[in-house]
Amino acid sequence: MSDLTATADLDSRLEGYRVELTGYCYRMLGSAFEAEDAVQDTLVRAWRNFEKFEGRSSLRSWLYRIATNVCLDMLNAGNKRARPVDLSGPTPLAQAALNPLPENTWLEPMPDGRILPSVEDPAEAAVARESVRLAFVAALQHLPPKQRAVLILREVLAWKASEVAELLDTSVASVNSALQRARATLTEHGDKAADSANPLDEEQRKLLDRYVAAFEGYDMAALTALLHEDAVMTMPPFDLWLRGHDDITGFMETIGAGCAGSRLVPTQANGTPAFAHYKPDPDGPGFVPWAVQVIDISEGSITGLHCFLDTPRWFPLFGLPDHLDATAA
Repeated sequence: MSDLTATADLDSRLEGYRVELTGYCYRMLGSAFEAEDAVQDTLVRAWRNFEKFEGRSSLRSWLYRIATNVCLDMLNAGNKRARPVDLSGPTPLAQAALNPLPENTWLEPMPDGRILPSVEDPAEAAVARESVRLAFVAALQHLPPKQRAVLILREVLAWKASEVAELLDTSVASVNSALQRARATLTEHGDKAADSANPLDEEQRKLLDRYVAAFEGYDMAALTALLHEDAVMTMPPFDLWLRGHDDITGFMETIGAGCAGSRLVPTQANGTPAFAHYKPDPDGPGFVPWAVQVIDISEGSITGLHCFLDTPRWFPLFGLPDHLDATAA
């Protein structure tokens, strides 16, 4: 085999792990862009040091060891991502004000295609989707970095305790202890799980169709009927968050009134339904990016509406157009 062929073969082998490694790093870091940077660093390190890889473990295990070390180094800098609901209580509508916080404060959304590899086992696919939900990734942020790695490797990726111990250069007893503590912390901080939404069942599809019709028609009565009475609306980078359909629709009729006449384009993020939200273009016909909406559904109603407003970052990541024609449905 020529050097060029060998290089191309190695590149292809390493690239084959990109999606699952990005999912791992995203769970560890809570940031879409930091996760992609971490994976790129991992693959570059692997390529440069491949001659030192002696095959005592699988290539996959070796890559996870490198990725874990990269993430631990990044987390040692104090990175800890959060949702608005993790930082304060809900704001009554009468006191609503839009106060932005720095980008590195926030847990970030991630397109499914970048973090969920294709798997044939439906149960395995369901675990993967649940483990990238915003609420779950937010709960992971409460764990110390090594506990975070242990829990993801053991509970999400189904590694054996001995495999995790080898990766982290520690003992099986230490891994089991870390897992027990991590589970207790997650129980304390975890939210009620949203319904499984991939693939969508008929009732979920109908609910989302009604949501799109209500939002695009700016029909607050119809929207109220779809939102759980304790539904939550968040809008990073603003620290404001609202609870309850009355405050949410009240906000949309006042501070958010400029969203009337918007269009929603379906996408998927964090294992859940999502929409690209386009507002009417103030400078002419058509629509311009406003937010990526990540939707939580539970027991036949919408329980979470998470609107990520930094569209210059999110729309390219999701492969979304930067303008919709006036005729867009």
